[in-house]
Amino acid sequence: MKYLTLALIGLMMATNAHQISSVERNGSWIYMFDEHGKKYKTLSASTVGEVMGYSATFFVSRNGSWVYLWDAEGKKYKTLSASTIGDVTGVAGDTFTSRNGNWVYTWDRNGKKIHTRSAR
Repeated sequence: MKYLTLALIGLMMATNAHQISSVERNGSWIYMFDEHGKKYKTLSASTVGEVMGYSATFFVSRNGSWVYLWDAEGKKYKTLSASTIGDVTGVAGDTFTSRNGNWVYTWDRNGKKIHTRSAR
């Protein structure tokens, strides 16, 4: 019975997790919308910076010399140097892509470089 209760609590917690359907800037605010189109999080645009892209599970922003990774709940979990990352060109699934000079990099959602290729 104890294990069933723990499993039900875990299931209830998992269903409260959001999936990002949109991240939008409006004036001084960044709004996050869930898969139902409902706004569920508001962040300060001065903290977030420019949103470079998003997927269902995370989004990437750039603020000055820094690139930030944010989870679906709107919590910043990783800070990377923009001089290392370069320009973020896309976000898809659990990865994002950037271009820095003559190189294109693929990064995982944790900021680990997983692939490098020459830009064409």
